[in-house]
Amino acid sequence: MIPTLAAIRFGTGLSPSIAAPDGPAALLSALEGPDAIAGEVPIPGWDARMETRAEIARLRKAKRDDPAADERYQKVRQGEDRLYVQDLAATLLRGARTSDGMRERLVWFWTGHFAVIEGANILRRTVAGYVEDAIRPHVAGDFATLLKAAVTHPAMLNYLDQVRSTGPGSPRGRRGGGLNENLAREVLELHTLGVGTAYTQTDVRELAELLTGLTQDKQGQTRFQPNMAEPGAETVLGRSYGGGKPKRADIDAVLDDLAVHPATARHVSGKLAHHFVSDNPPGALIDAMEAAWIRSDGDLMAVYAAMLDHPAAWEPVLAKVRTPLDFMAAAIRATDAAGIIDGAKLSELRQRLHRPMERMGQPWLRPPGPNGWPEDASIWITPQGLAARLDWAMSAAGWRTPPPDPRELVETALGPLATERLRFAAKAAEDRTAGVGLVLSSPEFQRR
Repeated sequence: MIPTLAAIRFGTGLSPSIAAPDGPAALLSALEGPDAIAGEVPIPGWDARMETRAEIARLRKAKRDDPAADERYQKVRQGEDRLYVQDLAATLLRGARTSDGMRERLVWFWTGHFAVIEGANILRRTVAGYVEDAIRPHVAGDFATLLKAAVTHPAMLNYLDQVRSTGPGSPRGRRGGGLNENLAREVLELHTLGVGTAYTQTDVRELAELLTGLTQDKQGQTRFQPNMAEPGAETVLGRSYGGGKPKRADIDAVLDDLAVHPATARHVSGKLAHHFVSDNPPGALIDAMEAAWIRSDGDLMAVYAAMLDHPAAWEPVLAKVRTPLDFMAAAIRATDAAGIIDGAKLSELRQRLHRPMERMGQPWLRPPGPNGWPEDASIWITPQGLAARLDWAMSAAGWRTPPPDPRELVETALGPLATERLRFAAKAAEDRTAGVGLVLSSPEFQRR
């Protein structure tokens, strides 16, 4: 039972060709090792996307006078759109093929925790590059490093309008511009302490002033601009930062302190337990994770180990509903259909992956707000969402020729967690495609 739960609850599902981890030690050992699947299934990072953005800007200007430039401009823009769909395909392929499923799940979790929404201008078709550079490399490190990488990344600075935030008393501020509190508020409310905890509006304001100067250069890279920074010391949670010449190190210092604050330990541990274990995780589990956080100064591996060491993590009842991304990755993995996705045309990827995930309620890289995707089952289990899942499951059942034997798929996908009722239904299915669709759309497979 433990390997099955390790693969389903803490990974991307069971596979007919990849062995399930045999328990907590195997999950943690894989996390401590190299990120092999990122090399096997590459996703371009932020720098490559900024080069494309610069090329688009150059061609937009050139095409006013040169028809040939307009043709090139259209091709580059179309390439961006292709990459957006290919990013989703690569993300699902990683989930389907990895032997380190907890890493993928953690990347998805932290991407929601530090949510940036696909949008216009610099955030058009670039957010996957932010995830690749700011989130993925740090999911098995310490929280302070992850926090600084995400919060100070140009994607986050643009999303929360930090690039234009100017200290009122700064040289730039005295000529115009204004202070923006968005990033400061989200850092305290969402990324660290949690709503309604140990901070006040004064802390938000002071942190916002401390963050001024954090902006980007013309190449779309993070830059600290002293003449935008508010002069003087700022007090956040009773501690003073800065006071001399404004510098980037003062921002790093406040983020380091927030990363190890007891309220952060409680808030983020609770979110992890909510994501992996239950919509109502037991207090004792969160207590254990919080204690590990405080004891280790936010070493995420210690926090994960505390979660995996707790009996609540291994209850045999599947208490969580898979999000559409998780569901699709697990289905592709269980049916051994990754090769079909890998060789698909762009139109097929849109039809098989991008549009169905949107219909299920999780448009790719477009969460509803800066707090990321919701966790509770009631959000995902709706008539519309269930209908979309059923439609996709029946479609995906026919991707392989011949389809898997549904009787074998029940064991492959759920192992000892499969119910006798589902086993009987798979055996009684009128044909393989119908049987596979039945298994993938079953309540048992929808949960983890």
